[in-house]
Amino acid sequence: MTEHLMVFPDRDDAERIADDLIDEGFLEVRVVREALAGEDDGEDHEWAVHVVAPPDPRDGAPGGGVRERFAGLVEECDGWYDPDPV
Repeated sequence: MTEHLMVFPDRDDAERIADDLIDEGFLEVRVVREALAGEDDGEDHEWAVHVVAPPDPRDGAPGGGVRERFAGLVEECDGWYDPDPV
């Protein structure tokens, strides 16, 4: 299994993307509140979508797999993507 973390500044974006991924059949998807490094203020927390998925053999290939797709999702919403949050 591979883990992925997509971080968004907006809770609605995170929840919408998580719901879409669940609808597509991803079984382990959760939205969590993510504190920014070095920040104590609750206002500085962002929203993360954590996904556990089977390895995708297309990752790294032209046209890509889940990594390329997740990177595109965060780009649309001004977020960032960690393809290996472990």
